[in-house]
Amino acid sequence: MTAAPQHESAPPVATGTDLPTGLAPVQASPTEADIADEPEKGPLRRCLVTRESGPKEAMIRFVLDPERVLVADLGGRLPGRGMWLSAKADVLERALKRGAFARAARGTVHLPPDLRLAIEDGLKRRLRDLVGFARRGGQAICGRDAVREWMQSGKAGLLVEASDGSPNERARLVGGWGLPVVSPLPAATLGGVFGRDHAVHVAIAPGRLAKSIVAEAARLAGMGEAAPPPAPEQRRRGPPKGGPRQAD
Repeated sequence: MTAAPQHESAPPVATGTDLPTGLAPVQASPTEADIADEPEKGPLRRCLVTRESGPKEAMIRFVLDPERVLVADLGGRLPGRGMWLSAKADVLERALKRGAFARAARGTVHLPPDLRLAIEDGLKRRLRDLVGFARRGGQAICGRDAVREWMQSGKAGLLVEASDGSPNERARLVGGWGLPVVSPLPAATLGGVFGRDHAVHVAIAPGRLAKSIVAEAARLAGMGEAAPPPAPEQRRRGPPKGGPRQAD
């Protein structure tokens, strides 16, 4: 049986204060509704919970459907007034506990069950699709030897490593190259993109798709599924020699 959606209602908001004579009113902090009313223009958005502004690629947009059910708009293109949160699991939890969405929407909001898990699944699908776009455009290759060749020739701008691959093998392949590395998807999912049973090592060419994969991997990591991508090393050198090899 499917769990019924929960709902949150906007709590009453205090209006007006009685100040002693001669004291100027203190400017109130923006409410969730004020933040939601801000124009969705430019590269930055403000989080309903933290009140901090950040690049929209590092945040998650929410809208209400016609039945006032909350929808995570991971692509940022659905119609309606957007409500933005930093892409962090604890921020989402705080928003749900505080009724932030109901305040921003000025009314009752129906919450779908397992919202965080649904967001994680959606981000994984987006990552799989992005790797698929790169493969079809000739901007991605898989397999240990092929990836190493791209790295040596300077064709690789990003390495996508299977989340369930061997950490030691990963370190032997990527160590010292100065390339960003993300590991948001398991080997079976990566392999499916390339028509294989599994793929442990994937190289992506530099460009827009590589940047999008890094951004989506960071959002997924923030929602609690994977470790955030490490910063690239400052000094480039060749890979370490020796050690056992992993097939893909």
